[in-house]
Amino acid sequence: MEEIEITTEHLHEQIKEKAEALKGNHGGKSSMYIAICTALMAVFAAIAGLLAGHYSNEALIGQIKASDQWAFYQAKSIKVAIKKLEPFVAGSAQKTPEQIQNEEDEIKKKAQEFEKESAIDLEKHSWLAKAVTFFQVAIAISAISLLSGKTMLWYIGILLALIGSGFFITGLV
Repeated sequence: MEEIEITTEHLHEQIKEKAEALKGNHGGKSSMYIAICTALMAVFAAIAGLLAGHYSNEALIGQIKASDQWAFYQAKSIKVAIKKLEPFVAGSAQKTPEQIQNEEDEIKKKAQEFEKESAIDLEKHSWLAKAVTFFQVAIAISAISLLSGKTMLWYIGILLALIGSGFFITGLV
């Protein structure tokens, strides 16, 4: 799975510098609010990116575990077939085909559980990746608002951040 890269590292410094330079455009307090909100959006984008990467890795690990279990299941299936033929070839078997079949059923069940866990983790990754996208767009629009002095853009940035927050919360539950 791909790792989500957050490109907002130097944004805090630039926003602070521009906020100082453009205090007249928005007024001192308004610029500070925009800068603080933008910084908070960057924090949420970073957290969402980190969690998206985590769930992507967990989904991959779950798929690997499921594959291992399916390989084990196949080995048991082959063993059952061999045990069924053993009475015709040589002496008695240590485990009956029914015992091996029960083990096989448990292995199958475990493999299916790993697949379900993997699917859940992948879905969480998807929601969190969407959250990162909305947060990053909100950050960019808020920065443009600060630079241009257009408060309406800041409101749009806040709206996008709220949408990102919805994706973020959905990704966590």
